[in-house]
Amino acid sequence: MESASLTSLGNPFPCTSQSPSCRCPSEPKKIRLACRRRASSLKAACVLSSRRAVSGMVFLGAAASCIDPLALPMPAQAAMQEPDVIRYRKLGSGVILEDVVEGEGPEARGGDLVQFNYVCRRANGYFVHSTVDQFSGESKPVTLPLGGEEMIEGLKDVLIGMKVGGKRRALIPPEVGYISETLKPIPEEFGPRRSLLSHAKEPLVFEVQLLKVL
Repeated sequence: MESASLTSLGNPFPCTSQSPSCRCPSEPKKIRLACRRRASSLKAACVLSSRRAVSGMVFLGAAASCIDPLALPMPAQAAMQEPDVIRYRKLGSGVILEDVVEGEGPEARGGDLVQFNYVCRRANGYFVHSTVDQFSGESKPVTLPLGGEEMIEGLKDVLIGMKVGGKRRALIPPEVGYISETLKPIPEEFGPRRSLLSHAKEPLVFEVQLLKVL
């Protein structure tokens, strides 16, 4: 089968075809024999290359099927701290949720007042906003109630059920995201606020760490 597929692609090398037009009739017999030996060697090399190429494509295909749809750029040190087992689940709201760290403190419930840090990125990994300064490490945690209409719905779904010290990563669809410019969390500074709201109609990825249940 491999030979047939190679033949159908045509032969780019001179005098390696078995057709009568490529028997080099003007050459002496010894040269014709040498030509045929060279053709056999080239054909064997082609078959080997083909097998290696197919093997490589199978490997790449297997690797691609394991790509994490929520994988994001992050420092190597942070990546090493991530657990080997990743658990995803899709909520009824459309939020796709991943538990990164379980946490060991009290569990947040609807109506609680919670304090948390977050990093917001676009679905393609581009940074939008964070409560933690990426250079100094200084943080400005957000404190919001899990009841009422103040917080975006998708983020409520992420926080409810989290334990203090826990970390979650979630893909929040726009339907439960910033459907209004008054919803929180939102940066106080004009530039970051404008950047966030300019991407309000696309899915956003939030990495959230729950600090306190007040």
